[in-house]
Amino acid sequence: MKLVVRVKLLPTPLQAAALEATLHACNEAATWAASVAFENETRRPLELRKHTYAEIRERWGLGAQAAQHAIKKTCDAYTTLKANLRNGRYGRPSSRRHARASGKPVVFRPQAAQPYDDRMLSWQHQAHTVSIWTTAGRLKGVAFTGQAEQLEVLAAHRKGESDLLFRDGKWFLIATCEIPEGDLNTHPDGFLGVDLGIVNIAATSDGERHSGRRINRKREQDRKLRSKLQKKNTKSAKRRAKKHAGKEARRNKDINHKISRRIVAEAERTGRGIALETLTGIRERARLRKPQRTTLHSWPFAQLGSFIAYKAKKAGVPVVYVDPAYTSQECSQCHHTARGNRPSQAVFACRVCGFVDHADHNASHNIRQRGWMVWVCGAQSTAPELNLIA
Repeated sequence: MKLVVRVKLLPTPLQAAALEATLHACNEAATWAASVAFENETRRPLELRKHTYAEIRERWGLGAQAAQHAIKKTCDAYTTLKANLRNGRYGRPSSRRHARASGKPVVFRPQAAQPYDDRMLSWQHQAHTVSIWTTAGRLKGVAFTGQAEQLEVLAAHRKGESDLLFRDGKWFLIATCEIPEGDLNTHPDGFLGVDLGIVNIAATSDGERHSGRRINRKREQDRKLRSKLQKKNTKSAKRRAKKHAGKEARRNKDINHKISRRIVAEAERTGRGIALETLTGIRERARLRKPQRTTLHSWPFAQLGSFIAYKAKKAGVPVVYVDPAYTSQECSQCHHTARGNRPSQAVFACRVCGFVDHADHNASHNIRQRGWMVWVCGAQSTAPELNLIA
């Protein structure tokens, strides 16, 4: 199982200048290669290499491996663009947005991440330093730091490429690690159903609720502050906005980590699997009042689901995905389904058998039951291949 660990680099001013020059050179080369690929309609690494490799090395002074990675990065960007166009990410083919996205070459930011392989980067874990290639020569003794748990994972399981990243005035290395999976529990003692929502971020069939009211109030304050600073548009407002940039995303990520950790730990302790909703189209399915739409569209539901999935895979807990249709309207006791079963957002009251429960708990019971049926039919645990744990 692949995970990603992010460590912070602590370069000296001279080392930082060399790293910055290297990123600029690599991204300029990649942007030029992208224009060549666009003009010649050459999107595969081997073909594009014939048109660009020699000139990239000569014009920007990149080493052999750096030039190869710049070309591959260009091809990967076009592959992603093609997939996004096909999936409707840029609207319909006849729309202006689609035409703008497909009608010009890909451009890389000067400080976009650059991949490094083991020929360009070596780790000294005991000394907490790295040796890294730059256009100014190889830098040795560049210090790095991180949480103890993450550094242990990095030292024991790092495998593959690492990305050099500059963000908010700080340098990072994002390393890929191959983590051994836990022995899958092939005979779970039932399933723990998890219902995802807004008022309650997650509600389990055991009766546990992870409330989102306090979090949503804080997020609303952040949005108002961000809007106020954008309208003010002064230098001090821009500095303050930059300082708070990403704060909400970091908070959301931390909350998702804590919730997913508790859910997986409970399932592992009781020998059960986890049943989750299929998240595809969750924003299109939900029908909400206008004030709630921003909250829905800004909460990273997919991130929470992926955190649960990879933590469960690491612990050997089976995970199944079920169709979420009508789980909030179906009675978990008699299975009568009707919109009238939900007299309010928080209350479920079956009109046939009279069963009354919290609406999210009732939905989680339905997800639990559907998860068991999916498992009986032979579904396997599925989890994303790559997740960020730092």
